[in-house]
Amino acid sequence: MAGNVIELTDAQFDDVVNGSEMPVLVDFWAPWCGPCKMLAPIVEDIANTYAGKAKVCKVNTDDNRDAAIEFGISAIPTIILFNGGQVAKKWVGLTNKKDIIAAIDELVG
Repeated sequence: MAGNVIELTDAQFDDVVNGSEMPVLVDFWAPWCGPCKMLAPIVEDIANTYAGKAKVCKVNTDDNRDAAIEFGISAIPTIILFNGGQVAKKWVGLTNKKDIIAAIDELVG
């Protein structure tokens, strides 16, 4: 993964997401997913913008099915914003950067 994006596995998910003091944005994706590839630069940009304020992670649903099942991921891309280990916001499908940033800004001030 590029820059500040954390590639999460099922084994790391709980520690990184639930153990975080800051908001965590998780992009559920797969390498074969066209819309996921379109969203990737947006996710990377958000990771760079919010470095030190929010964690930005990606979960490859082909390799890490447990987290996807736990959060009911039935379509990708799906992005979930966690705060205090709880789902604060969820987007399914292509999402615009402005909406994601607005949701993060509500949490980080």
